[in-house]
Amino acid sequence: MLLQRTEKARRELSPGVRTLSLRERSLLLLADGKPLSELQAMYNGIGAQMVDHLLREGYLANLATTQATEPLALAPKTPPEPTEALRSLAGTRMYLFDLSERLFARRDPDLARFYHAALREARDRQSMLEVGEALMAEVAKVAGDERAQSIRERLEQLQPPDRALSAAMSD
Repeated sequence: MLLQRTEKARRELSPGVRTLSLRERSLLLLADGKPLSELQAMYNGIGAQMVDHLLREGYLANLATTQATEPLALAPKTPPEPTEALRSLAGTRMYLFDLSERLFARRDPDLARFYHAALREARDRQSMLEVGEALMAEVAKVAGDERAQSIRERLEQLQPPDRALSAAMSD
């Protein structure tokens, strides 16, 4: 089963709204078009409880159910890009925290702690993006250049267009 964010979730992720925990919010950021099993496996198994809660509370819905009620012509062929409200460095930071957790927490806990600390210390745009680029280098070592590039593209989607990772790194 594929999941999709609802309008309630989009409101939750808009600036100034904070009713869910950081982990629940990061799960919502990653949820669109993702399989239920992938989301349930997040956060060392706690993801299953979080997904269940988000489904019950109406933040997530079954993609097949929602698309069945929409005309086929309106069903998106690719995952939608984040709205301008979601394009922020805060969203990027949450994504990087989650990425570090998922990729390194079990395999290399010290490296995961290092990136968590580095992201917490990164107080400005440039330093946060430098940590992100270092994290991408680690991803390339562990999972290959193709995987690192796909993650980098997702990061660029999460940022305002004038603050994309590639633009910041060329500054």
